[in-house]
Amino acid sequence: MHTGVRTTERVTARAAVEADRIDYFPDLDLSVPGKASPTDARAMSKVLFARMAELEEGTHEYQYVRNTLIELNMALVRFAAGRFRTRSEPMEDMVQVGTIGLIKAIDRFDPAGERVHHLRAAHHHR
Repeated sequence: MHTGVRTTERVTARAAVEADRIDYFPDLDLSVPGKASPTDARAMSKVLFARMAELEEGTHEYQYVRNTLIELNMALVRFAAGRFRTRSEPMEDMVQVGTIGLIKAIDRFDPAGERVHHLRAAHHHR
């Protein structure tokens, strides 16, 4: 049986995320993170990865930062998938595989490490 409590909890959680959200880049319009230029995306990713390292996994802010990183770097996935368009696989399949690689790379990212996450995602894409 469905109760209104769960819906209320989700609405409250969503409102908490929006209320607690820190505007990391006040000068940039992040309403559509995937539309950021590659230079801006790289700079924002560095800041967001540093912030994600400080946050406890599972919190609303951690999820917000993680999801923003994913959206912010989708252009990189589409670019990498486009480089393989001569293969027989459909473009959307390559983007899907690249997106999975991006998510895994973000989840496994070690801020103390020397390698950049997009190199790992590109390796997974192959």
